Amino acid sequence: MSSEYLLEVNNLTKRFPIKGGLFGREVGAVKAVNDVSFKIKRGETLGLVGESGCGKTTLGRCILRLLEPTSGEILYNGQNILNYGPKEMRELRRKIQIIFQDPYASLNPRMTIGSILSEPLRIHNLFEGKKERQKRLYELLDQVQLPKDALNKYPHEFSGGQRQRVCIARALAVEPDFIVCDEPVSALDVSVQAQVINLLTDLQKDLGLTYLFIAHDLKVVEYISTKVAVMYLGNMVELAEASELYGDSRHPYTKALFSAIPVADPSRKTDRILLEGDIPSPMNPPAGCHFHPRCWKATDECKTAYPSRTDASGSHYYRCYNPIN
Repeated sequence: MSSEYLLEVNNLTKRFPIKGGLFGREVGAVKAVNDVSFKIKRGETLGLVGESGCGKTTLGRCILRLLEPTSGEILYNGQNILNYGPKEMRELRRKIQIIFQDPYASLNPRMTIGSILSEPLRIHNLFEGKKERQKRLYELLDQVQLPKDALNKYPHEFSGGQRQRVCIARALAVEPDFIVCDEPVSALDVSVQAQVINLLTDLQKDLGLTYLFIAHDLKVVEYISTKVAVMYLGNMVELAEASELYGDSRHPYTKALFSAIPVADPSRKTDRILLEGDIPSPMNPPAGCHFHPRCWKATDECKTAYPSRTDASGSHYYRCYNPIN
């Protein structure tokens, strides 16, 4: 507890081997996450944005060790959890949880809500008596604003927003400190999204939670995040305080993403930046800066070596040879 940072990720890399041939030898690799580093303070929310396939979900699952990283280190409370064995990881899983994207697929349709919420309590031996466990289940339902009679119902009896509230309650059951929110509102109606986002914000204030919030919706990320990181083809290309990144982004890819945010007032509409071409394959990314084939500011330098980290301020950095000032 000596560090102000709850989570520190250093040079994290994840590669998925591709095997082929008669003997199943490795013939290549998908570079899903490449040399990613960042820190999250206690009680903060780090928003993670980028196009589909850029490595956001893979990064989140590596942090939870649902996927084993290829290299790097993950410090939780100053301890490298990649050195943990099964027993230590079991204890750690009380403190790190995940809310999945699809509330329809992440709940067992054959289990009642009471059974779903009781399972993590049973696994971690948190409550021995039935009366204490029942009291805890009622507390969880109250935290996510669901009625007590929900315990006897099945997932199919609830709407999408209510199911996601059940998923949030399941994550909260073991009293975690850190939660990976993997696009928790993308499968919900817009009106319901706002309710779930406000619920997550209130829970963070009340329980002192720390979030890694993965999403496509840039306005949602701006609303909930303390800091925002932008990923492209497995690399983290820019990171800054939310207000600074949205007001003074430097990387051309970040500028292109933000230009696509809908604006309600037509008089304030900015010019849309249309990127040419498709996202390169992570199996065979371009040499140098991976973004240079689609970048309107690319030079010969961009094609030779990947840009090193440039600090714009104490909490704002980017990787680009020709930033936008």
